[in-house]
This record gives sequence, C-alpha cells and structure tokens, in this order.
Amino acid sequence: MGNLIDILILVAILAVAVTLGFGLWSMYRGGEQAASRSNKLMRLRVALQAVAIVLLCVGMWWKSTHAG
Repeated sequence: MGNLIDILILVAILAVAVTLGFGLWSMYRGGEQAASRSNKLMRLRVALQAVAIVLLCVGMWWKSTHAG
C-alpha cells in the first residue's frame, strides 16, 4: 500500500505541474478564449493540488502508523 500511495503522490504532483504549464501556455498565447481557458485550468490546478495534499497527508499517516 505504501508504494501505491507514493506513486499516486507523484502522479498528482506531475498532474499539477502539467496543468500549470498548460495554463501558462494559454496565457502566453492570448486570444479571445485565453481568459476563460486560463480560468478553467486554474480551477483544475487548485483541485489537483487539493488531491495532492490529501494524498500527502494519507501517505504520512500511513507511514507513521505502519512503520516497519
């Protein structure tokens, strides 16, 4: 279970980074839809950050209660 949580944490952090990159790219490109797209990506990034924080908390709890 510990390895699964570690992998999920890494995936969540990578998803946050990718979403941030897409948001920055959207702002850089500009255009009519840039503000709307950027806002949606920002909301998605915040949600992904919340998931990553929850996974980090679960991982720390798991490692503290199931330490070898």
